[in-house]
Amino acid sequence: MSQFNLLVAQKAPQADIYPALIAANVVNTHASFSVTPIAVFYEDAELLEKSNKASAVGVQFEGEETIYGSEAVLKKLLATFPQILNGANAEQEDYWVTFGLTRLGGKDFKITSAALEELNNHLSLRTFLVGYTETIADITVYGALSANGQAIAALKRNHLPNLVRWFKYVSFIDRIGSVVDAFKAEVASKKKTKSKESNFEIGLLDTDKGVVTRFPPEPSGYLHIGHAKAAMLNQYFAEHYKGKLIIRFDDTNPTKEKQEFQDSIVKDLELLGIKGDVITYTSDHFDALYEKAIDLIQLGKAYCDDTIQEQMRTERMNGVASARRERTVEENLRIFGEMAKSSEEGVKNCLRAKMSVDNPNKAMRDPVIYRCNPEKHHRTGDKYKIYPTYDFACPIVDSIEGVTHALRTIEYRDRNPQYWWFLEALGLRKVHVWDFSRLNFIKTVLSKRKLAWFVEQGLVTGWDDPRFPTVRGIRRRGLTIEALKQFILSQGPSKNVVNLDWTIIWAFNKKVIDPVAPRHTALLDQGLLTAKLIGGPDTPVTEDKPKHAKNPEVGQKKVVMGNTVLIEQADAKTFKEGEEITLMGWGNAFVTKIARPDAEGDVTELELTLHLEGDFKKTEKKVTWLAKDQNLVDVELVDFDYLITKDKIEDDEDIKDFINKSTMFTEKAIADCNIADVKEDDILQFERKGYYRCDQPAKDGKPAVFFCIPTGKVGK
Repeated sequence: MSQFNLLVAQKAPQADIYPALIAANVVNTHASFSVTPIAVFYEDAELLEKSNKASAVGVQFEGEETIYGSEAVLKKLLATFPQILNGANAEQEDYWVTFGLTRLGGKDFKITSAALEELNNHLSLRTFLVGYTETIADITVYGALSANGQAIAALKRNHLPNLVRWFKYVSFIDRIGSVVDAFKAEVASKKKTKSKESNFEIGLLDTDKGVVTRFPPEPSGYLHIGHAKAAMLNQYFAEHYKGKLIIRFDDTNPTKEKQEFQDSIVKDLELLGIKGDVITYTSDHFDALYEKAIDLIQLGKAYCDDTIQEQMRTERMNGVASARRERTVEENLRIFGEMAKSSEEGVKNCLRAKMSVDNPNKAMRDPVIYRCNPEKHHRTGDKYKIYPTYDFACPIVDSIEGVTHALRTIEYRDRNPQYWWFLEALGLRKVHVWDFSRLNFIKTVLSKRKLAWFVEQGLVTGWDDPRFPTVRGIRRRGLTIEALKQFILSQGPSKNVVNLDWTIIWAFNKKVIDPVAPRHTALLDQGLLTAKLIGGPDTPVTEDKPKHAKNPEVGQKKVVMGNTVLIEQADAKTFKEGEEITLMGWGNAFVTKIARPDAEGDVTELELTLHLEGDFKKTEKKVTWLAKDQNLVDVELVDFDYLITKDKIEDDEDIKDFINKSTMFTEKAIADCNIADVKEDDILQFERKGYYRCDQPAKDGKPAVFFCIPTGKVGK
C-alpha cells in the first residue's frame, strides 16, 4: 500500500486546500496518508520572497521530492492513482481542475457568478462533470465551491437547479462530503476552545433529529484496545448528543463464536464504564435478514453461486463475471431454499449480491452475503443452517434498530459503498457513516485470528496474558481504566492512520498511578548481602510511616529498623570505605568496613555505622534496604517484552517469522512485611525498581507475583 504525506499551509485559502484533502481521502483505500501543518502562508511576503515553495498544499511520497501547489498536487495524485481518480477524458478533467482552482477561488463574485452559470449549464444532462462516476474533476470543483461562501449562498437561493442537484449528490458521497464537514468542524473547534473535547467536534450530520450509535463486537474473542476505542467513541457521541448507544453482538458465524467470549465482552465493557442503553444481537434479526435476502433475489440483485472459492477469488480480483451471475430469479430462489436446508446442493452454493463485476473498489465486486454453516449457534442452536455475512447484516440491522450514525474504523472505508448499496437496493432508511482510525501499536497484533493463534500455540497463557493487547491483558499488565479512557479520548476520532508507540499510553498511566501508588521495598535475592549496622537498635523497632511521602491519604506502613540490614549486591559493589550513604527512609550511614576477594567480585562482608545527623542531600548514593529481623515476604518480579520483533507485520509476511522467543523475565526477591497484606490487582511502587501490579498475593507459602508496569520511558 502506498504512503504519502499531505502538507497543508496553516493560513492558506480553503479553496486550495479542500480539493487536495478530498482527493487524498478518496484514494485512502489504496494508500495511507497523514496530514502535516506547514508554516508557509500567502500572507507572509518575506517568506514568499525567500522561497519558491510557498503554497497552500504539498505532497510527499516516500523517497520522492515534495511537490508544492494545489494543481500540481492534484495531478500527482491523479497520476499515482489513475484507476480511482481518472475518468474517460483526461483533457476535460484537466479543464475542470483548472476551472475549480482559478475561477471558483477568486474574491470577485462577478467571475464566480459566471462560473456558476457555466457549471449549471454543463450539468443540465449530466450526473458528473466528466464520464459516469466521480473523478478528479468533481473533487476539485466540489472542494472549491465548498470553500467559497458566496458560491454556497448562491446555491442556497436554488436558482441553479442542475448545480444544486449535483452539489447535494456529491456531498453525500462519504469520502468527499465528510472531509469538508470534518475540516470545517476542526477549524471551528480550534477557534472556540482548546479543550480536549474540541477534538470531537467532527460535524456529525442531522444530530438535531436524534443520535443513536452502536458498538457491534463479534463474540469470537476477547475485547482488545482497538475495540475499546470504538466503544468509547460511540458512547461519547451518544452521550454528547443525549442520544442512545446500542451494544449489538454480531453473532453471524457460529464456527468462531462462543458464549464465553460474549460474556467476557459484556464484563470488559462494564470495566470500561460502558453498558449501553440496550444489548441486542444480530441473531435477533435472522428471520428478517433472510427475508431481505429473498427480496434481493426477487429484485434480480442477488444470485446463488457454486463457483469454487479459489476460482471465485481469482475472478473477483480480475473483474471476471461468474458463470452463475445470470441465473434466473426462480433458479436462485430454489437454490437459496436448498441452502437454508443445508442440502447437498445447498452447501455447494453461496449467495452473492449483484453489485458489479469490475468496480475499481473490489469490495463492490459481487460480495458474498450468505453462506451455509451447519454448526450449532451458541444462541439459536440448530434452528438455522445458513448465516448472513457481517457486510450484509450490518447496514440492514443498523437501519432496523434505528441507528442514525454508524461510527467505525477506517479499515471498513472501502466497504462503505457496499453499506449504502444494500440500504438503497432494499429501500431502507439511510444511516450516516463516520470513519475513524483504528488504534495501531508497534510490535502488536490486533487481529483476533492471530491472537487466537498465539493462544492455540501456547505462546501465551491465555486471552488475558499481560503481553496481549486485550482489555484483560493490558489490565493485568497494570494499565488502569482511567488511563485507558484518558488516552483514547486524547486520540479523538481522527482519521489519520499511524502506528503508535506503547510508551504514550504508559505515560498516561504513570500520571494516574504515581500520586496514589504506595511505596515499598523489594531486594533481589541473588547475591543479597547481610550488613552489620553499628548504632542500629539491638532489638528491632517498628515505626508507622507514610506509604507515600507526598500523599498521606494513601495510608501508613510498618517500617522495621534493626542492627542487621539487607543490601543488594549491586549497591554494595559501588561502596567505598569511609563513604557516606543514605539508607532511604531512615537516614545516613558511613561505610566503615567492606571486604571482597577481588576488585570485580561480590562483596562478602559489609559494616555500616549509622549517622542520623548526616545530610541526605550531600550523599551520592541513596540505597534501599530491609531490616533482616522482620517477616519478609518472598516475591517474584516479572517483566515482559513484545511478542513480535517487528514494528509492523505486512500483509505478505508470515507472523511466524517474527516471533520473539524470549518475552518473559522473572527475578526472585524479598519484600518488606507489609507485602503480606497486598491483594490481587493492587498497584504499588517498589522503590528504585518501578511500579508493579500484584498478580498473585502471597499465599500458602507461595511467593507473591508482581508484574512490572511500564512507565513510558524508553526501554521501560
